[in-house]
Amino acid sequence: MTFELICEIEPPTKPDLKRVRHQIGTLTTIADAFLIPDNHIGRATVSSVAVAHEVEAMGGRGIACLNSRDRNLLGFRRDLLTAAAYGVDQFLFVYGDKPTSGNRTSDLTVRSMIEEAREFSPGFRLGAAAALRPVPAWKRTADFLFSQVSFSVEAQLRWREAHPVDMPVYAGVMVLASANHARGLAAAIPDIDIPDELVDKVSADRMAGVAAACEQVLALRESGAFAGVHLVPVARYRDVESRLAGVL
Repeated sequence: MTFELICEIEPPTKPDLKRVRHQIGTLTTIADAFLIPDNHIGRATVSSVAVAHEVEAMGGRGIACLNSRDRNLLGFRRDLLTAAAYGVDQFLFVYGDKPTSGNRTSDLTVRSMIEEAREFSPGFRLGAAAALRPVPAWKRTADFLFSQVSFSVEAQLRWREAHPVDMPVYAGVMVLASANHARGLAAAIPDIDIPDELVDKVSADRMAGVAAACEQVLALRESGAFAGVHLVPVARYRDVESRLAGVL
């Protein structure tokens, strides 16, 4: 079975794509595809559809994340039209983090986004996010799942065995950048389990989080339980690429 590494890239918060292009160019040696977040952690960024188009223009495969938080039905249809015009045909639909400004719209859910996108174009490939809990029946209508970030291979394997689905599933792996990063994650994702030992290692050595994430990627590949990994390298994408380039 082919194992895919899907690297998440940081979309810009300013109208400048140079750093995005650098991330794509650096990670293309290890990435099978790129996920582009959509106003992640509640901040305005350049459109994920536009950045996915940039990925395609550079010879990569882009997956545009779209959240239900920021758009009504008309806005969502606009995004689908724009994506079709740009040749972007893969999406990850999510609920969206709490916004730092403005309010959440209640016009759409992830479920209704999947239904609307299916009606718009049967050729679109659609994904949803899955917590490490039972998978709702409606999420099983997606084409692929991205599981919640975890720092435990054992927890990921237990979840995969306990809740099998007949579609590709990509395990969430994130580089822990610092102790402050760990505290921020714990505040944003209450049920995430970050080992104290890893936090201590990262506090003493800024590269420890990179090493742990890369080891987790390789262990998940070895397990054969997942179709691949959704890797969030944060700002350490150069270090991640240098460690994985020779072993993937």
